[in-house]
Amino acid sequence: MSENYDVIIAGCGAAGLYAALSLPSKLNILIVSKRELSLCNSSLAQGGIAGVYDSPDDKIEYHHHDTLIAGGFKNNDEAVHILVSEAAKDIEHIIELGVDFDKNPDGTYHRTLEGGHSRHRIFHHADTTGKEITETLLRNVQKLPNVTIKENTMICSTKRTSTGYSALLKDSQDKYSTVNCHYMILATGGIGRVYQFTTNSAIATGDGITFAYEMGAKIKNLSYVQFHPTAFNNRSTRECFLISEAVRGEGAYLLNCHKERFMHNYDERLELAPRDVVAHSIVLEARKQGNNDFYLDISYKDPEFLKNRFPMIYSKLLQQGYDLTKEPVPIFPCQHYLMGGIDVDQNSETSLPDLYACGECSHTGVHGGNRLASNSLLEALVFSRRAAEHIASKMDSAPKEFEEAQFDPRIGSAHIPSGIRTETRRILQNCYFVIPDKEAAVEGYKRIKEIRSDLLSGDYLVNADYVLAKSIVTVAYIILSEVIE
Repeated sequence: MSENYDVIIAGCGAAGLYAALSLPSKLNILIVSKRELSLCNSSLAQGGIAGVYDSPDDKIEYHHHDTLIAGGFKNNDEAVHILVSEAAKDIEHIIELGVDFDKNPDGTYHRTLEGGHSRHRIFHHADTTGKEITETLLRNVQKLPNVTIKENTMICSTKRTSTGYSALLKDSQDKYSTVNCHYMILATGGIGRVYQFTTNSAIATGDGITFAYEMGAKIKNLSYVQFHPTAFNNRSTRECFLISEAVRGEGAYLLNCHKERFMHNYDERLELAPRDVVAHSIVLEARKQGNNDFYLDISYKDPEFLKNRFPMIYSKLLQQGYDLTKEPVPIFPCQHYLMGGIDVDQNSETSLPDLYACGECSHTGVHGGNRLASNSLLEALVFSRRAAEHIASKMDSAPKEFEEAQFDPRIGSAHIPSGIRTETRRILQNCYFVIPDKEAAVEGYKRIKEIRSDLLSGDYLVNADYVLAKSIVTVAYIILSEVIE
């Protein structure tokens, strides 16, 4: 027996939750969370949310220009205008919902500086802003009687129907079911698990991008991958702990293997250059020195200030044996964010009618070739709200009935070969990391194409391993196909 909803939202991060809050209360909404509700990239965001709101010394035009510069002017200018001009509306709204941003002693909001920003415009909750925002949004969503949340439930496949969309779900007891809707919002986050090393959480396997691609939606600029320059480097963990750009915003220095500053050799903005510039500079310096040892040093600052400003970072580094207030901390770039994705218009609608994409899995065009720090949470809010508003404007013309697509979860009985995800990650890490290796990308693409062909044609059981492997391989396939063009 299938279930019918007006709207199905895939993903429980900032974009998915804010979309649910922004949709009319008369609609029947389902949110599907692949893992536990707290596990999403949004909750890992440390730095904050950028926006010109109650800012006497800042202007929307400045934020717009900074975003274009960081993106290498590859941005969609109209989308950037929407992002920066509507920022105040959504920042004010989440404050009303209960988000607790840090304040100055006089009661005004404290705003910090990050790389690429010309003004202090980053609202933050210490160094756990994403967690504060997502937890606040989730508390508000859980109060809504029109919203059902299915936790630890995987979407295995999606299909377009004559009345909207259907999805095949698998719950934690391995029971399959079908759900149908008139409108679907994909808010499934990033693709970090396509790489060996990433700051992303375990859910970031590109599922929504794969679903959209398989249904025929346009995917754009998936090769626009951002590598964060200052991930903690313990040389062993796939999920790398991020050391926020805000640490450099507060004055941290980057040091090479000789414990010497080097950014002055690469960019006049020094440590506050945009992320792609800093990451490139580190890799070039590593080649120059023949050594991958790099450090972030802010130990010259007042220890109590650092402990209060970066309590989570300070605590996590202590657990790894490093005291941020006393010594340099080892860092190195790793995969962090996706600027491309499912191509959408200014209402977050994809090339397929009534299918929407929001947050990191979408391509709004606001980021261009490199995301400006702390624009990601803002994009998630602004464009998920616009998706909700667009859906609301069309609800009166929605069909009354629901067509149910047919799925066969047990296409085969065989389990996929072991090592597919590991091999895919190794290929991407080797041929498309910070400075791409075009020759390696050509060979990598050939192998990824073989793996994907086997997954699609093989007699495999459609279980969690299969779905995740197919997503990772499909994302790698699209990325490398763009790289070698």
